[in-house]
Amino acid sequence: MPVEMHTHCGPVLRTKLPGPVAQEIIAEDQRLVSPSYTRGYPLVVKSGNGCRIEDVDGNEFLDLTAGIAVNSTGHCHPEVVRAIQKQAEQLIHMSGTDFYYDLMPKVAARLSAIAPMEGPHRVYFGNSGAETVECALKLARYHTGRQNIISFVGSFHGRTMGALSLTGSKVQQKRRFGPFVPGITHVPYPNIYRGCDGTPKGMEAHGLACARFIEEKLFKTTLPPEEVAAIFVEPIQGEGGYIVPPDSFLREIRRICDRHGILMVADEIQSGVGRTGKWWAIEHSGVQPDIVCVAKGVASGMPLGVCIAKLEVMDWVPGSHASTYGGNPICLAAALATLEIIEREAMQNAATVGAAALSRLNTWIKKHEVVGDVRGRGLMIGVEIVEDKQSRKQAGALRDRIVDLAFERGLLLLGCGENTIRLCPSLVIKQEEIDVALDIMEECLVLAANSNGGIKN
Repeated sequence: MPVEMHTHCGPVLRTKLPGPVAQEIIAEDQRLVSPSYTRGYPLVVKSGNGCRIEDVDGNEFLDLTAGIAVNSTGHCHPEVVRAIQKQAEQLIHMSGTDFYYDLMPKVAARLSAIAPMEGPHRVYFGNSGAETVECALKLARYHTGRQNIISFVGSFHGRTMGALSLTGSKVQQKRRFGPFVPGITHVPYPNIYRGCDGTPKGMEAHGLACARFIEEKLFKTTLPPEEVAAIFVEPIQGEGGYIVPPDSFLREIRRICDRHGILMVADEIQSGVGRTGKWWAIEHSGVQPDIVCVAKGVASGMPLGVCIAKLEVMDWVPGSHASTYGGNPICLAAALATLEIIEREAMQNAATVGAAALSRLNTWIKKHEVVGDVRGRGLMIGVEIVEDKQSRKQAGALRDRIVDLAFERGLLLLGCGENTIRLCPSLVIKQEEIDVALDIMEECLVLAANSNGGIKN
């Protein structure tokens, strides 16, 4: 990229990282805050604007993380800020569990209009992604009268006990927390890069084989289908490695659910709300779920989780489930502003800029020996780092080194899965910003691979 573009859009580093103020805060954090948090690198944030973050020492970073796919409209979008300020002056809290206010049906109607399944719908408001999963888990059992749930290896649904029981991502997330919610079975999730030859026929067969494992093995050996309430599935696995399944997989899951009266729950917490260039990742396959879990990008950083279900499915009675803070007025005001921005411009931008990024990143597969696979939709992109193309051995330490080198150069990245770098920037990121970011990322990839002795360009 031209030097001027880097000067205009790139990071601006004024101190060694972490700077002196950041070091003081990190020391206090380590003394006072729970050690359970997984801080990847020593970034101490002061402010954000668009796709840029400024730390407490005045260093400016280019952000491809968006608060883990949360800041869908960028940091502090002026329309979202105004909506928050206006609502805060009028009403901050009046629990929707016990009382009414107009924003709850207003946001519910807005979400119903874009839901990935035919209506009518009903909407439950919580505070986080994990809470929406808890809601869907309880609702599925309540509506069907069945107890068992199917989830997938590699899945991530949250850290509360029900959501954690569904999660199959990393053993550390479960270590020493059992026993878990009973009645949950994990089955294989299709991975095109590691499970088939990559041809259209091979991908379709791989997707069908993973889905049919449920019916052909599980239902014939250990789990009666008439006792299964729901299948929870991420249309694109998030924490598991940004794995994009073949469309045949989701379509067959839908058929299995229909044959056996099982509810299909789509966890769109990371993949939804315009991130893939459509409102919902599941739309790319043409499949309609019965329940959808929404959070992260729906309110541009305000804590809001939403469970949308078909009207006939959300049939529980008062007192069955509720939340004191769920559907907070400020969060709902932020959601209305967010959905407007995404519909007006950000979703199409995610499709356009994401396609250009994927096109460039795909050239890295031939160019760099350590890039095994590039996958994604819209601005939900994964770059899988391997030791070499022949063995496809996962190179988690090398991935981490690339992420660390990027931070040292002012670019914020995150890993996911064992060895994948995820790109999940704001949906309003400009083409020149992502171009500069990919320049920096490629430089770090080359440096890390050379120091690792693993590059063959």
